[in-house]
Order: sequence, then C-alpha cells, then structure tokens
Amino acid sequence: MMHPTCLFLAFAAFSGLAMAQAELRTFTNAQGKTIQARVLGVSGANVTIVTAAGQQFTLPIASLSAADQQYLKLMPATAPVPVASKATFKPSPNDKLPPAAVNEAIGQPLFSETSLWDSPAEELAQKLDIPPESKTKIASSFRSYTKDDFQMFGAHPFSVAMYAENDRVTSLSLVFANKGDLFSAKGSGEMHFDKDTPPAKAAAIVKTAMDKDVAAITATLTKTLGQPKKERIGDTASVRENMLRWDWRGHSILLADVEGKYVGIQIMPSSFADAGGKVADTVDSVLKPRLLANLEKRENGDVVIGDIPMVDQGPKGYCAPATAERAMRFLGIPADMYIIANKGNSGFGGGTSMQAIFEGMAGQIRSKNRSADAWQGEMKLKDLQKHIDRGVPVMWTLYSTDDFNKTANERTKARKDVKNWAEWKTKVTGEAASNFLRKDKETGHVVLIIGYNKDTNEIAFSDSWGERYKERWITLPEAEMVSQGFFYIVGF
Repeated sequence: MMHPTCLFLAFAAFSGLAMAQAELRTFTNAQGKTIQARVLGVSGANVTIVTAAGQQFTLPIASLSAADQQYLKLMPATAPVPVASKATFKPSPNDKLPPAAVNEAIGQPLFSETSLWDSPAEELAQKLDIPPESKTKIASSFRSYTKDDFQMFGAHPFSVAMYAENDRVTSLSLVFANKGDLFSAKGSGEMHFDKDTPPAKAAAIVKTAMDKDVAAITATLTKTLGQPKKERIGDTASVRENMLRWDWRGHSILLADVEGKYVGIQIMPSSFADAGGKVADTVDSVLKPRLLANLEKRENGDVVIGDIPMVDQGPKGYCAPATAERAMRFLGIPADMYIIANKGNSGFGGGTSMQAIFEGMAGQIRSKNRSADAWQGEMKLKDLQKHIDRGVPVMWTLYSTDDFNKTANERTKARKDVKNWAEWKTKVTGEAASNFLRKDKETGHVVLIIGYNKDTNEIAFSDSWGERYKERWITLPEAEMVSQGFFYIVGF
C-alpha cells in the first residue's frame, strides 16, 4: 500500500514511466537551480522539457548549464511531443456532481472546478490550514496534526498531509484511528519522551476506534459517491493493501483499513490508481549525481547533505519510522512512517527497533535496487565520512537526553556567530573533555547523521521533529557518550 508521505515521489515516478521516451535528467540553470525532467523536444535555440508530475516548460538552451547544453547538442532536433495532462481521466458516473456536493461530504473546501493536480500547493494548504512540513528543490510537503474536533469524511483524522512537486499538488493523505496517535505523548519535539502509559486493553481500544472510523467514512462517501470498488494498491507485494475506491473527476479517494494498525485515506490521480500505485525505479545514473549535488561543502570545513525531506513524527514515538522514511525517500524509495511502523511492529504510541524496520522493509528496499546496511560499535568519523561523502545519510540510534539536547541546541546556536574556527575548535574540544552526558534508556531515539567537520571533530544530525531540528551539531566524543552504537544505511 502507498500512503501519506511517499505519494508525491510515487506519482512522479509513475508519470515518468508512463510517458517516458527518455529518462529523467537533473537540469541546472545559470543560477544553480535544478529541476528533474525529460526532454520532449529541441527546436532551434529552445528546449521543451516535462517533469515527472507532468509540468511542461520551454526554456532557452543558453540558460542551462554547460553540461546540459552539451547533452542537448547530442539530441536530434524534434518538435515537442504532446503530453497528456494529469487531469486526463476516465469518465466516472460521479463527474456530474459539483465540487460543493463532494466538499460537503468531505467536510472541508478541498475541491473546486480546477483539478487538484493543477492547483498551487501553497494556496490549497493555506485554504485547508495545513502548515508547511518540508521543502526541497522540487518537492514540498504540508502536514497538520489536527485538534480533537477536526473532522473530514465524517471522522477525525489525526494527521492530514499534502504533497507537491514544483508547487503543484500531487496527492493528499489522511490517517485516522491508529495505534500510534491514539496513544501519543502530550508534546512534540523533545517532549515526545513524556509518554503516558498505554491502557492495558490498548488493542481493543484501537479496534473499536478503527471500526468506528471505517464505518463513518464508508457511509459518508457512499452516500455521495455511491458504492466503492475494491482495489489492491501498492508499489510491491510487501506493501500492497486492499482498499475501497471512489472516483470523481480524475481524483481517486482510497480508504485503507489495516487490521489493528491504522485507517487511512489517500487522494491520488485516478491514472495512478488505475496503475495500482506501482512506481518506476530511480536509476543509479539519475540518483548518484543528484545525491552528490546535494552535498554542501562550506568554507569552515562543514560537509553537510542538504535537501533531505523532513517528516514530522508529531507527538507519538515514531522517530524510527519517520527517520527511516526520510532516508528511504531521499534514496528514491517510496515510504511512509505509518507503513514502516506497521512493518516494524511498533508498539502502542510508538517504540520501534531499527532492526525490525530493516527486516520489515527489506523487500521494498531491495525492489528498488537499493541496499540496507548496518554496523555496530564505536562512532568513528571515518565510518560516517565515507557514506556522507557519497551523499548518503546515516541513521543513528542514541539516548536523546535533556542534557544532550541542551548541549546540541546551545552548540548549534553558538555556531552561527563563529568568526574564528580555530578558536571554536579549542572551545568545543575543551567542553567535550569536561562534559559528561549520561545515558537514559527511557530516551531512546533515532536521527539522521547528515554531516561532519573533520577539523573541529563535530557531526551534524537531523531529528524528525520538524524544520527547526533539521540540522544540529555536537562533538564526536559527546555523541559517543549517548550513542547506542547501532548505525543503519539505505544506500546503493
């Protein structure tokens, strides 16, 4: 089953497969901005390209990088090939219904006469009051962990997420009753460790809540859009799930009920649903240059991987699934923290071992010609460096204690004002030597190591707690003090 945060990647990849005559390429303009697209045609001094999501542009060849210009010189002059719009869809009996009637069933002003797939993402996010979650060079996501009285489709979604590519909506995903959010903590970010003890009959509570939501959603949609079709949607057999499907004007609304795990709704292009949600692979010839292009080498010696999508785990203990999703999506593998939590047998409210996740998602990772590697032991800069220098982040298990977070927060803030990095090295080396960070087994956590500074002996890491936590710094000796000693890689 495909689900929330992977769908913009999934639709992009499927669209590229369906209409590809040449493989996707990362084009770069004179200002250094990049876009992934394939060539539709070359005519005189101009080239027409199309993104995987179906957006078409005609650009002066001279506005692109020297490498891109050379690439285009080798292509024959051709007229642009017409591309079917994402809005193209098979007629449905529901298409005569006005947007207002469908919105009444949804309970929110989601649809208009303009297709979602042609809608500016930021405008729709503002209309639905969904805050930004992540923005990379070509993709963005928006997510809201809603208040208790928020309703859609006749039930309460805990999470509402929307995905976009080049500021055009590609999919929406909602998660209703589920074993993570039903027993989530009172706070988010660093406060997610303050968990309530799940009730003794947690499984029965989850089943009751899920059954109620499935009944309410099914009744609401059937009343307006008629009886659903039964579908199996998902990129591979390991993540494929049974779903109920309703269609309206090129939009497919799919309801998933994964026993004992979660209830979810996906809204995707009907053409993608028709294809069963299968996703084309991102080939190494496209992926490797893209990863290296995201590697930032700063004047102070910092080497940091940029453009990693953020996934906010919210108030539940889904740091491991959310971190795994970020790593997988960054390597071109469709992923979602709710599915990953399911495959990793997460507990009520959270708590997942990375080993269980890797075992549960192995089929999905291998199906995309990617590798899943792990090692155990002391944190060594040379081990981290060899992966980061290839543009691949490292998943690290640690104890994220109050003292550790305080040190990392203060260090990260102070780094912004450093003028003399030799003095900084002396300062942090001395602080690390006198610091003592205790391990607390109640604060188990997983983050991405995304960078290092060899001169100052520091590492950069990124938490799944929102944009505010996308890059923090700590010295290697201090990191070792709180390390659980397990490291994981999704690579190639």
